[in-house]
Amino acid sequence: MTSVMNRRMFLGTAAASAAFTMVPKPVMGGPGVVPPSDKITLAYIGTGTQGLREMLALLANPDIQIVAVCDPSKEAVGYRDWSRDSLLKNIRKTLGRPDWRAGSEGTIPGGRDVAKNIVETCYAANRPGGNFTGCSSYADFRELLDKEKDLDAVKIMTPDHLHGVISIAAMKKGKHVILHKPIANRLEEARLVIDTAREKGVATHFMPWDYNGSMDQVMAWIKDGSIGTLREVHNWSNRPVWPQYTSLPTDAPPVPEGFDWDLWLGPEADRPYHPSYTHMVFRGWYDFGGGSMADMGHYSLWTVFNALELDSPTSVEPMLSHTCEFQGEVAKQVKNDFSFPTACTVRFKYPARGHRPAVDLIWYDGGMRPPTPPELEEQNEELANQGMMFVGHKAKILAGFHVDKPRLIPEKKKHGHPAPEAAGNEPARVSAITQWVAATRGGPQSPGSFLNAGPITEAVNLYAVALRTGRKLLYDAENRKITNVPEANKYLSREYRKGWDPKSL
Repeated sequence: MTSVMNRRMFLGTAAASAAFTMVPKPVMGGPGVVPPSDKITLAYIGTGTQGLREMLALLANPDIQIVAVCDPSKEAVGYRDWSRDSLLKNIRKTLGRPDWRAGSEGTIPGGRDVAKNIVETCYAANRPGGNFTGCSSYADFRELLDKEKDLDAVKIMTPDHLHGVISIAAMKKGKHVILHKPIANRLEEARLVIDTAREKGVATHFMPWDYNGSMDQVMAWIKDGSIGTLREVHNWSNRPVWPQYTSLPTDAPPVPEGFDWDLWLGPEADRPYHPSYTHMVFRGWYDFGGGSMADMGHYSLWTVFNALELDSPTSVEPMLSHTCEFQGEVAKQVKNDFSFPTACTVRFKYPARGHRPAVDLIWYDGGMRPPTPPELEEQNEELANQGMMFVGHKAKILAGFHVDKPRLIPEKKKHGHPAPEAAGNEPARVSAITQWVAATRGGPQSPGSFLNAGPITEAVNLYAVALRTGRKLLYDAENRKITNVPEANKYLSREYRKGWDPKSL
């Protein structure tokens, strides 16, 4: 199949099922079956370990057909993961192929050849004759967008520094977009992504929404005065769970065969290839990642931002770890504006809005967390390694990281004070991808639309700038400008390499 061939014509002539080995196979033409010509044709951009992991569920979606894959890495070479064989086992289970392998024994799956094989093997399982060769493969997303004429949408699973440029390029071509977090790892670029989504009117879905918990119970307690005036929100994570480098690479190993380093760098400045930049460890570098808050804070805090109507902070104050080394015989602190710290606490101050008073939001990572509240000490308890806490002037609400299982502390607050009934909105959360599908067909934007992610995105981007400068920043939201540390403003945007400015893509 060539890329210029009409994709829908091809799909329409092939017998297709809406499901694969992980879900029951429906009767062709029966209820719930989406005709092949009505499926959303989607290109999957970014086929590293996390990309493949999340591809498996998407293959089972009856509304979506993956028609192309894209990654600068051709083969399964040099990938690292959270465990040795879990991804391989999941792929084998999905495909119903216990002997499936990405490469030699012990190889962690990854790369566009592996992704293409997974797509075609999975779709072939439900085709007459067991054959399917309808998935194209590209190294460069720009070539994909130029050649795939009958493409409806893209899903972007690349390292953080490529999210913005790929999203914007796709939306300019009229493509709907599903995007992993963050929207971009620069504030100005993220703003351009959101503005482009609004201008082009395409359906967008920012994936962290799928995992956000409900704030209904917490807000019911806040509104009925159970904790008094809300003053602080604390959220702490056990991230990072990847190496945080304290020095820049000095050696220059060869670029792996089949890996296009120039394409992987994308908009960022030229530098020699090094494996300490790529794959799962990109998160720890200011140029390529967004740090622990970008990695996890979207999952926990987006629902908090919405419920409390947090908009833009007036200040961002970092407290971070540092590294020292000997320079000759003298120990000195390393000046590090290239990688995120091992651990930090960052305080955001949000002004009063409507009936809500001013509130501080404090983020912790790297093993940092708030002091154990006296209410827990009285019960001989301590804080979990991840969690959320809402602090009022009379009491507190303690919850899990995703605002799950909230409870009032001290426990005696509950006696004679039953929890207000909170209306659940869980169905809307679990059906976010379904709502995105409906939006691609002319329905309203889903709750996970880029258009709803501006405030949480701004906070995550400012977190990185505050850590990079090591200074408390005063922020003028109207002009998107840091007023007290002028040199910090350069970190709100990036200098694009020639050919990579999203405004020209």
